[in-house]
Amino acid sequence: MPHTNTVLIVDDSPLSLETLEGLLHMEDYQLAHASSGAEALVKAATLRPDLILLDVMMPEMDGFEVCRRLRADAELGDVPIIMVTALDDRESRLLGIETGADDFISKPFDRTELRARVRGVLRLNRYRRLLTERARFEWAVEQADDGYVIVSQDGKVHYANNSARLLLGLPPDGALPAEDFLTVARRQYNLEPQANPQIGIAQLLTTNSSSYLVRPASPHASECWLRVNAAAIATPPHNEYLLHLREITANILQQKEIWQFNSMVRHKLGTPLGVLLGTVEIFSKEYATLSKEELGPLLEMARHGAQRLRHAIEDIFNFIEASNLTHPNGDRFTLAEVPALLGTIQEALELPPVTLHYADPTLKTMLLALRPQTFELILWELLENAKKFHPQQSPTIEITLDPRPGGVCMRVLDDGRTLPPGDLRKIWQPYYQAERYFTGQVPGMGLGLSAVAAMVWSLGGACRAYNRTDQPGLVIELCLNVIEFRA
Repeated sequence: MPHTNTVLIVDDSPLSLETLEGLLHMEDYQLAHASSGAEALVKAATLRPDLILLDVMMPEMDGFEVCRRLRADAELGDVPIIMVTALDDRESRLLGIETGADDFISKPFDRTELRARVRGVLRLNRYRRLLTERARFEWAVEQADDGYVIVSQDGKVHYANNSARLLLGLPPDGALPAEDFLTVARRQYNLEPQANPQIGIAQLLTTNSSSYLVRPASPHASECWLRVNAAAIATPPHNEYLLHLREITANILQQKEIWQFNSMVRHKLGTPLGVLLGTVEIFSKEYATLSKEELGPLLEMARHGAQRLRHAIEDIFNFIEASNLTHPNGDRFTLAEVPALLGTIQEALELPPVTLHYADPTLKTMLLALRPQTFELILWELLENAKKFHPQQSPTIEITLDPRPGGVCMRVLDDGRTLPPGDLRKIWQPYYQAERYFTGQVPGMGLGLSAVAAMVWSLGGACRAYNRTDQPGLVIELCLNVIEFRA
């Protein structure tokens, strides 16, 4: 809503008050009046006017004294004052300037001059107020923990506050970089999610959803996550955009830890508990009729289930004690271990046989930059999703391992559902859930896949999801980094 300027007219003459109100009433101002200096001070404190038209010649308290008191008031000291006077001598105007008047208008009033002076002073007051508000805003932005960057349409950085400079590795003072924003950001971070590593600034600026700058973990530093949102702040042809950078590392780590723990407990305890419960149920229903020959295998099955449960609980305790499953130090995983791990998961999930293909036999000697538990959780999530979202919960799954520069690309193909393009773009985003495309009885796939992406991105890898072209189904593609080859 447009601001309506309030003008306070101060004059002890009813005729002068009426004349001024008559000259200004067509200007869309909110007009108020006072007939004495004391009343003027009270109304000014109440109304906080945008302009005061102040008569000089008043009894008891003249306009000069009113002006002095207004200027001495911390709340009213900036209110513009136009002194209305019949005095035309130089000394009176000098005294008015000394007391703080902004302008003068003489009686009798010239209609055109009066309106022009009022408009001019109000315009200057608006600019002064905007400058004050801008100074306050700039101070607040400079003290903010979040980063704020203003860029042009081609990504040229026009402004970066202190936090943005720190997050992007820029000097706290001095000139801004000549490179565009993404060039500067990619010195430390990977932009995610991305279908193309060469994603341009235009896509970042025009996307409706958040993007993420991820600095992968290293032996000497933990991962760092920045959420990036863009908003246009200027219209063509001089387009400018405000980028909001918020560090969300703690949120992402917490999300990964919750998902990892829940996933670990679910699939570690599910099978041995199923064995124990099945055995106990048979005992409870048929104990009186079982022979010794039949009791032996059942007891062995129960013992085996109890052993598996004990090992599963130990694995969970080890998981809790592990500081971070994606830290670049610690135990490592070779691709030669995939078949055995795949067989265990396939059996536990009761899946049809999964086809595994190494594009190059030397891939089996690759040492991945992640821990065995991490790879197990990732593979479990991908296979469980393939089953969960298959119409009959019986997918045909193919896994291929292909070499790529610096690592390996694992593709998991299923023959289940095809996803809309919007979901394919959002599927890796933290906190995203695709539940509205599935029944309410099936949990959304977004949380698990976003956690997978968080683990992969935190180690400098990449994630893609796309529909199969030969038949219905989804392809999940994870590019993982390799530390070395084992002989």
